[in-house]
Amino acid sequence: MRALLIGAVEGTRVAAEAIAQTPGWELAAIATLPPELAARHSDFVDLAPVAARHGAALLPVAQCNAPEFLERMQTIAADIVFVIGWSQICGPEFRSAAGGRVVGYHPAPLPRLRGRAVIPWTILLDEKITASSLFWIDEGVDSGPVLAQHFFHVAPGETAGTLYAKHMAALDTMLRALLPRLAHGPIPGEPQDESVATWATRRRPGDGRIDWREPAEQVERLVRAVGHPYPGAFTDAGGDRITIWSARACSCAERQHASPGQVVLRDAEGFAVRCGDGRALHVLDFETTARAPALHSVLGGGQ
Repeated sequence: MRALLIGAVEGTRVAAEAIAQTPGWELAAIATLPPELAARHSDFVDLAPVAARHGAALLPVAQCNAPEFLERMQTIAADIVFVIGWSQICGPEFRSAAGGRVVGYHPAPLPRLRGRAVIPWTILLDEKITASSLFWIDEGVDSGPVLAQHFFHVAPGETAGTLYAKHMAALDTMLRALLPRLAHGPIPGEPQDESVATWATRRRPGDGRIDWREPAEQVERLVRAVGHPYPGAFTDAGGDRITIWSARACSCAERQHASPGQVVLRDAEGFAVRCGDGRALHVLDFETTARAPALHSVLGGGQ
């Protein structure tokens, strides 16, 4: 079985290894973003070493629906095209060029949370259980028949990084079980129940700006949701950006009269900021071009 893999992130690398190491499968080519477009994904991975190691052609592609790429795809004549870690929608011409055999991956329990920025949304929504899903790509968005799902719990202190790692482990497990089955013939998959479908909207780096008027627990959740490998939650102090990578909600401000966004504590661990509910966010890991904010300074433009 010949496979064409399209993607540009860690999940693409995981899929490449699984395909190349599964008996009966040949990783014919990997299509990925050229280096100059790497900024499209904050979690971009250079797949050139993976392609070289497994003898797969490396195809730089900016737009997967472009006629020239579709012609190249037909030349490769893959039995199945895997789209894993790719943000562009595969249009009808793409699916036709692939012979209708396109497998996608989504880090959510489809049909719940179709769409974008699913790992951050999982944490922001305080989901207790999530799943990784492999499915046939159809004319919709993340709506095709499900081929495999791996469910797991979302830990109370889950971060984007730890949740991302769990999804990568689940993807590897699912693929290594599914690939031998696909090699023995087509699998129809399980149709998704449209009555319970939900959609997640796109998030941009600017959505990581902290509003200190929010409760401390909600601000902490934002920090966990948009940390590595994403751009991070941030605020500002006198025009200097502070990116916060790790923090915990605490009660250290309950006896202090202060405004939301005001620094109420500096200690060996970091600093604490008063939030809208009277509690504080104790900042433990941060980056800034200047010093840590001064005691009693107000962050976030006075919010």
